[in-house]
Amino acid sequence: MKAFNRSIYVSVLTGLCLAATTGAYAQISSINSAVITPRVYNDIPGATGTYLNTYPGSVTLGEAGVSQATGFADRDIWQFSNDGSTAYTLGAGDTAFTASFTLNLSPDTGTIDNEAGWIIPNANGSFPGGDMQFLAKGSQDHFLGFFGGPGFWNSGMAYTAGTPVTMTMSYWQTGATGNLQFSVNGVIVSPVQSWTGNLVGDTIGAYFQIQNDPTNPNNGATAVFNGIGISVPEPATLALLGLGLVPMARLLRRRA
Repeated sequence: MKAFNRSIYVSVLTGLCLAATTGAYAQISSINSAVITPRVYNDIPGATGTYLNTYPGSVTLGEAGVSQATGFADRDIWQFSNDGSTAYTLGAGDTAFTASFTLNLSPDTGTIDNEAGWIIPNANGSFPGGDMQFLAKGSQDHFLGFFGGPGFWNSGMAYTAGTPVTMTMSYWQTGATGNLQFSVNGVIVSPVQSWTGNLVGDTIGAYFQIQNDPTNPNNGATAVFNGIGISVPEPATLALLGLGLVPMARLLRRRA
């Protein structure tokens, strides 16, 4: 009878876990496109923009002639979508995902800052550090890492403009705790960044930004995001590891 009861407990737990993770899979898997929003910063309206979308193969964002007497920067973004016209908004069932692309940002614009990378706006206010940016800089300090959101991480790898770099981020929830982890070229992996909260109501996307240069009307740069992908772990993996079925199953086994 005890063995029968244990079997029922494990079956019920497995069913509940799979149901929860299948819900996440169904939502994230509906993503089938990307939408571009040019000039979310439009401080140099006379610049010439390049916006090309062949998702998932590539998305290109670029600005040239970024020069006027005043103004800070131009910024363009693209975001995942499941209808080709609006950004996909994460829901309560989206408890885990992995997103990746290979970025090529060029040229090195010297003293004029240009940068590109992942961005998650702090739409629901749960990030303690505001918007999260996982970025590469194609000029100035050539930083490659992330800041904002749950913390800060410097990969220690300097980004060289014109060099492809694969940037991957993974998100998962553990109860009321959100977790993010970042990797570069599949090798350099950040510590897990955790905070109390989740990403419900947020979007996932990427950005390109270049600062104004009043003295050089011909400056400019381009960010090409290749091989874009987003997925969730297999439901069975999440059920066993993310939702604690393995410890529960061990506890039941010890009570045999």
